[in-house]
Amino acid sequence: MTDVTANRKWVGIWGNAMSVTERTAATHGKDITFRYPVPVPFDGDAVRLTFDNFCGTEDVTLTCAYVALAVGDEQMRGFTACPVTFGGRTEVVLPAGKSVVSDPVAMSVRRGSLLSVGFHFENFVELRSGVVFKGPLSRGNYAFGNHVLSEHLPIERTRNTDVCYFLSDVSVLTDGKNAAVVCYGDSITAQSWPDYLAMEFSRGRVSDRSVVRKAASGTRVLRQYECATYEAYGLKGSIRFPHEISAVDGASAVVIQHGINDIIHPVGSTENPFRPWSDLPTAEDLIEGLKFYIAEARKRGLRVYMGTLLPVEGWRTYAPFREELRAAVNDFIRDTDLIDGVIDFDKAVRDPLRPTRLGRGYDSGDHLHPSEEAYRVMAQEAARVLEKPKKVTY
Repeated sequence: MTDVTANRKWVGIWGNAMSVTERTAATHGKDITFRYPVPVPFDGDAVRLTFDNFCGTEDVTLTCAYVALAVGDEQMRGFTACPVTFGGRTEVVLPAGKSVVSDPVAMSVRRGSLLSVGFHFENFVELRSGVVFKGPLSRGNYAFGNHVLSEHLPIERTRNTDVCYFLSDVSVLTDGKNAAVVCYGDSITAQSWPDYLAMEFSRGRVSDRSVVRKAASGTRVLRQYECATYEAYGLKGSIRFPHEISAVDGASAVVIQHGINDIIHPVGSTENPFRPWSDLPTAEDLIEGLKFYIAEARKRGLRVYMGTLLPVEGWRTYAPFREELRAAVNDFIRDTDLIDGVIDFDKAVRDPLRPTRLGRGYDSGDHLHPSEEAYRVMAQEAARVLEKPKKVTY
């Protein structure tokens, strides 16, 4: 969405997918404040927030929200706090399955600064729409009681959280040359490499792009679980992708790194009743799913970059037939002319002597998720490709 001033537009600077949170005995909260720090990648004149109850089964009422300048991850500067309104009101209902965009908040923000977004729910709220996120720039806290205007959250009533609830997007009104890069995927993208990519941009030659992560752990391109046991593994790509990329203001490109869960999850219903062999796609099935992503991104005028799937030898369900499937998908990603660029994450972090497994120092220990050093390497590879975008010809 562009502003009425021709050279200013809204651009997303921070975001997360809204997926299904882990179902436990405690699925509701009451009188609870959430606070998230948001790095600012470029200057802006106003801020607006999107709260999303996409996966909720109940309407929830947001009592109030504030945005302020921050000092570190947990402290906000009280004198800068601005109330967030929705149609002029501070309280808003987030309908089940829907999102709500705030009114613009007039405040000057500068590249390299940090915002604090805090919001409070007075009554019982279903804590279902949210996503686990991790990385050097990904932090969150919650406190019992209404502390949205407290510079410091009370230590005795506060806990850290690695779940982002409801707050799906933060945008700023900024120069028209600025744009957002969306990073879409599963747990590998829900972890650190998008944060390291933002850091690469901030200290490199790229000063006109933000990084907005839209990733949910356990998600697959073609399937989703319809059971409480695995419900938190989220929605399938045909539901997730259009919703998530459409939510990001001022996006110019999307990086897609998705599909490994389709390959490694099925084990047969005799071993696990929720993971039948019928869920295992062929290479053609999975490629068609990726082509759906490409088509949806093109409808929105986005450049499309794809990241190759990482090695998984050593993972508990690894088998040669899964490796063959992964290789076939990677061949498509490397060879297709349907996309604007390939980010070869596989080549960047695999063992050169045994390319079916992660390289030395690049394995987190489970043989599926990369180490922090590997995430840094992935971000460097992504930055190298994204810093030189190809001319769009579609």
